[in-house]
Amino acid sequence: MPERGSEPTSGGAHGDPGEGTGVVTKLSPRPVPETVDRLVSAVEARGMKVFAVIDHSGEAEGAELELRDTKVVIFGSPQAGTPVMVAAPLAALDLPLRVLVWTDGNQTKLSYTSPAEFAARYRLTADLASRLAGIDALTDMVVGA
Repeated sequence: MPERGSEPTSGGAHGDPGEGTGVVTKLSPRPVPETVDRLVSAVEARGMKVFAVIDHSGEAEGAELELRDTKVVIFGSPQAGTPVMVAAPLAALDLPLRVLVWTDGNQTKLSYTSPAEFAARYRLTADLASRLAGIDALTDMVVGA
């Protein structure tokens, strides 16, 4: 049985468009801003770089549109990502890594491409795939107590 906070979840009234596509979704007990702050801190504490935090909902609001609280954190490490891109140049389409932090009803969720899906998509060796697997533990830490 999956641990609390790590189970795949539904996408609400419209279903989960990521279901079956290698997207992992975890529940966070905190609101989006606090979850994003924890993610950014965790990334930096591991010596990785946060390249950007994209505030989709803030940009929508600026255009007088409504969007649930939705932010994407883009982060990575040249030491981990560069060898992946050397071996599989198209992996640069999905690197640096990104985590979507969003509100679904009363819940805050984190969603990202599973490392296994990423590895399969770009036919990575086990060694290269292992460079991306830390995202699971990182996000577990963010949603944990």
